[in-house]
Amino acid sequence: MARSSPYGITLSEAEDQYLRAVSRKYTSPYCEVVRAKAVLLAAAGFENTEIGVRLDVPRQIVSKWRKRFFHERLEALHDRSRKGRPRAFPPRAGGAGEGPGL
Repeated sequence: MARSSPYGITLSEAEDQYLRAVSRKYTSPYCEVVRAKAVLLAAAGFENTEIGVRLDVPRQIVSKWRKRFFHERLEALHDRSRKGRPRAFPPRAGGAGEGPGL
């Protein structure tokens, strides 16, 4: 028996337009597209398991984004800052095999 989520999603017109634009934008990062599509499908009434199958992501991930959106709305879809030491060196420029002595 499928569990229904306690986090029902109802979108405002502005939220719906924003999410649809992000989900269609060719240059949007993949993670943002998946998040936007997950919220749109949740608003359409789909269960987390079905959304996961359609987007090829685990049900737990769909549940996470549904819950975050329910509590924080559009602000929840952006990446949060992470713990840890900041980078000491910038990413290396150039391809493999380029380096001193090669």
